[in-house]
Amino acid sequence: MKKINEKEMKGSCPDGTKDVDFKPLLAKNFSPPNFYLRVFDIAPGGNTPLHKHEWEHETYIAEGSGKIVLQGGEEKLVKGDAVFVEPNELHQFVNSGKKNLKIICVIPRPKED
Repeated sequence: MKKINEKEMKGSCPDGTKDVDFKPLLAKNFSPPNFYLRVFDIAPGGNTPLHKHEWEHETYIAEGSGKIVLQGGEEKLVKGDAVFVEPNELHQFVNSGKKNLKIICVIPRPKED
């Protein structure tokens, strides 16, 4: 068993993001065999980049509200929503609310790790 608390980890604001505190909670630090679990804490008005990649990811809205921007439009997000983003699907998470938008995100472990 391996454990970490979010408060123990220093976050970062990756390139292409705006006002994002990103924490890869269970990733290279623990070398999990199949999946990475990450947290994105997005301040009001902040966003992830509009991007796509070859892997899927599952997300859960733990706090706040906002929207996901997709190639065909956008969808409102609220606390408790779960979102499956398909491989190669253009997407961006945007905090359009008044409080932080906290997203828990799971991806397959990258092949290069």
